[in-house]
Amino acid sequence: MQSLYVEGNSPMHRLSPRIKLASLAVFGIVLFISQNIALLCGLVVLTAVVYRTTGLPLGEGLRRLRPVFLTIVVVALFNLLFNPWQAALVPVLRLTALMLFAAAVTATTSITAFIDEVTALARPLERTGWVQADDIGLALGLVLRFVPDIVGRYQAIREAHKARGLKARPTTLLAPLIILTLRDADNVAAAIDARRIRRHGS
Repeated sequence: MQSLYVEGNSPMHRLSPRIKLASLAVFGIVLFISQNIALLCGLVVLTAVVYRTTGLPLGEGLRRLRPVFLTIVVVALFNLLFNPWQAALVPVLRLTALMLFAAAVTATTSITAFIDEVTALARPLERTGWVQADDIGLALGLVLRFVPDIVGRYQAIREAHKARGLKARPTTLLAPLIILTLRDADNVAAAIDARRIRRHGS
């Protein structure tokens, strides 16, 4: 499986995972409170600069953003159908800034650091008896590991369709993608149970 983390020594790399996650949460709140287009444009530029300092090559950095950016374009077109362009621009700027900052956090924080931080934050919830902090951290780690793997598999299936002269349609791509993903999920679950990684407390 691939990792979204990129080795480096940028200011974002040097920040603790807790500060980055808290900053992302606060930044998201600020974005969705503000309606000022000039401010939102400035935040997009700022987050683009932050993302560029992570050490990712330009082509790789853009490739990572492409799936989310396409979703933002769909949101923009939908908003333009029902709202003036100024009102439609606001959610696009919000989502773009949030996407860039989240991508910077992901690129500068290792999977292990994410898991450790989320596990530590969830530890007080164990007192309720409803959750296991280690299981929450493990689940997050698996999601972060699987996302790039699923994207890569989707691209491979699409290329295989094109190589056979078949038109790549979502209906024909999703079925093999889901089957392969579920198969991998079963294999990972079996490996976790075999190694007794999860804690099954009473």
